[in-house]
Amino acid sequence: MNNDEIIAKGKNCIDIEAEALRQTSTHLGEDFARVATAVFEVLKEGKKLIFSGIGKNADIARKLVGTFNSIGVPSTFLDPVNALHGDMGLCRKGDALLAFSNSGETEELLKLVPLLKRFDTLAIAITSKPESNLAALCDHSLTYSAEHEACPLDLAPTASSTASMAIGDALAMVTLEWRAFSREDFLKFHPGGSLGKSFAASVEDIMRPAGQYAQTSEDTTCQECLERMTNANSGCIALTSASGALGGVFTDGDARRLILKDRDFLAKPVSDYMTRDPITIKQGSLAVEALRIFEARKIDDLIVIDGDRRPIGVIDGQDLTKARIV
Repeated sequence: MNNDEIIAKGKNCIDIEAEALRQTSTHLGEDFARVATAVFEVLKEGKKLIFSGIGKNADIARKLVGTFNSIGVPSTFLDPVNALHGDMGLCRKGDALLAFSNSGETEELLKLVPLLKRFDTLAIAITSKPESNLAALCDHSLTYSAEHEACPLDLAPTASSTASMAIGDALAMVTLEWRAFSREDFLKFHPGGSLGKSFAASVEDIMRPAGQYAQTSEDTTCQECLERMTNANSGCIALTSASGALGGVFTDGDARRLILKDRDFLAKPVSDYMTRDPITIKQGSLAVEALRIFEARKIDDLIVIDGDRRPIGVIDGQDLTKARIV
């Protein structure tokens, strides 16, 4: 094969999988809502989710266990073969089983479901065959669409595994929203790695400290404030009272608006135009708290203050991106 043929075959594979996802999304309906509601009820009772499958479906199930655990939903993987030899000991009354089988005829799962029902376990089939024996055995079923595999032999799981994973992810995300799971909650379960480090950062780790942001007395003229902002390459300037406490803030946006209505503003005290009692964040706060303020208040800059309301730094919205907080 030449390069053009290789690229064309790769695109064809992706197109087939994309079509499976599109069809799955199109056909998503009341069955999905019923399954999601049933899962919510299981979780409200303090029970867990049990994922099971064979072969590639086992890999999908394990991945989804990780996804649900990461959003605070107790989940575990149960090998259907080992389950018949003692591993059913992890099951408890009221748990929910999510059984993954493309054909819905996986022998090991067909044996497992009736046994788990002895534990009064809710059984949910995730399959592409709504009329399968597995779907009939379970209390609920979620159906995804995969008319053809991307495999030229139509054998290796490709489109079906992609669609199966996607419908599991969709269930996880609606569960996350139902639980009102926040960024702070997410941090609790991701304390390690670069993600944990970025979320655990404090405002002092990302703010522009003294000497790197603009600050002056509120009695200063607007022209001098603009000069200080330009020298500091800052979009705002922190303005302090005689006691050193934050009295207000003046921004690039304020200056642009004044140019249009008061061209003599440059010689006047900035206190005539500054925003008093601006939005601030206290030192020691988490960087993720700053992100929440930026998102909620739609601001570009945030002043960091100490316990006496004295400015000690400024966070520019772009600083969050550099620190990988967003």
